Amino acid sequence: MTTREPAATEEFDLGRLLAERGAERYELHARHLNHQLPRMLHTIGFDKVYERAEGAYFWDADGNDYLDMLAGFGVMGLGRHHPVVRKALHDVLDAQLADLTRFDCQPLPGLLAEKLLAHSPHLDRVFFGNSGTEAVETALKFARYATGRPRVLYCDHAFHGLTTGSLSVNGEDGFRDGFAPLLPDTAVPLGDLDALARELKKGDVAALVVEPVQGKGVHEAPPGYLRAARELLHAHGALLIVDEVQTGLGRTGDFYAHQHEDGVEPDLVCVAKALSGGYVPVGATLGKEWIFKKVYSSMDRVLVHSASFGSNAQAMAAGLAVLSVMESERIVANARTTGELLKARLSALVDKYELLSDVRGRGLMIGIEFGRPRSLKLRSRWTMLQAARKGLFAQMVVVPLLRRHRILTQVSGDHLEVIKLIPPLIIGEREVDRFVEAFTEVMDDAHSGGGLMWDFGKTLVKQAVANR
Repeated sequence: MTTREPAATEEFDLGRLLAERGAERYELHARHLNHQLPRMLHTIGFDKVYERAEGAYFWDADGNDYLDMLAGFGVMGLGRHHPVVRKALHDVLDAQLADLTRFDCQPLPGLLAEKLLAHSPHLDRVFFGNSGTEAVETALKFARYATGRPRVLYCDHAFHGLTTGSLSVNGEDGFRDGFAPLLPDTAVPLGDLDALARELKKGDVAALVVEPVQGKGVHEAPPGYLRAARELLHAHGALLIVDEVQTGLGRTGDFYAHQHEDGVEPDLVCVAKALSGGYVPVGATLGKEWIFKKVYSSMDRVLVHSASFGSNAQAMAAGLAVLSVMESERIVANARTTGELLKARLSALVDKYELLSDVRGRGLMIGIEFGRPRSLKLRSRWTMLQAARKGLFAQMVVVPLLRRHRILTQVSGDHLEVIKLIPPLIIGEREVDRFVEAFTEVMDDAHSGGGLMWDFGKTLVKQAVANR
């Protein structure tokens, strides 16, 4: 009897693959993924090739640095490739843990839950999923089951995710169009307690889900609203779900944004994004003891809500490393002080530039809003842009910030004249200076009434009209 030798296999070499085919990145995306993304990036001049990243910066092949004021939509709270998180992931891989057996209890999920709950004094238990959307979906299910009611209220202009359940509590029609029918949930205006009370009187409301600071437009819940909403909800047997997926883990200068207001004790809190350290997706739904005990009411229901990759060792290690860095490097305090400095520097420009109408937000979550100018020359140009599509002026500001000043930002939602700044929480005065100086130059150009910025505006107008 002879033993067959195993067939020789070529060793996988990621570095060689990227060296050989990395230059095809935009063509590959156009051919195999979302074909509109490379088209859009090319149109606005965002089709850059970034070679590496560290902290709050990217670098291109020529060695030019780019300041990141977007943080991967808030994922990169500690910036990119933080050494403590990198080491934790290397360590957990080297440990070769018996991960995801599904019929044991590994230590890392319990340790991460313990750490998160230490920052959440009114909550008792944690469910780990894989994203912010999953965290919201978990909260929706738990609230419905715990109350025995079908309907969840949400706020106009809210964003809670894009799966069917979370889309049902998404306040932006552009995301919802074409995906109906959704769950029978109902929008109320942010801050409107009377509207909330009217819906609660119908007796079928399980919960209100709310962002303490809305990502779309950067609108903060009015002072006292969250506390009053919770009292009103509880009086009608309903729950308060606070979505901290973007605002949590220090973004607004406190560990959670709802902690800026005394007396707010949510029943369920959703976190994700920055908990990942920018490496391994992780989401968490924190809640009251009684809610979890009602959902998991017997051994027969032990898997009634679960996630195949939930609580995996890499995600848990990343989360533990992130929380450790936040404590040792005083990340929350830095977000508060640096955010105050950035907001103050930008607010000082409102009276200087007639196109700049407002600067708002908390910590390192800041919205810059543009509005109709007073002077006739600028007003006619503004009117032209608005007639084509609302939001084009904000895009006109975002583009030169990247093209001329190598600063990455975003327009804060469709049809909004608002730029949102959500940089890594590690930035300091140097990054504030760089952004404010660049923004000032862009505003000077816009108010001069000519130049490349308004020429690009014409390109955007043509594109908007062509897409109608």
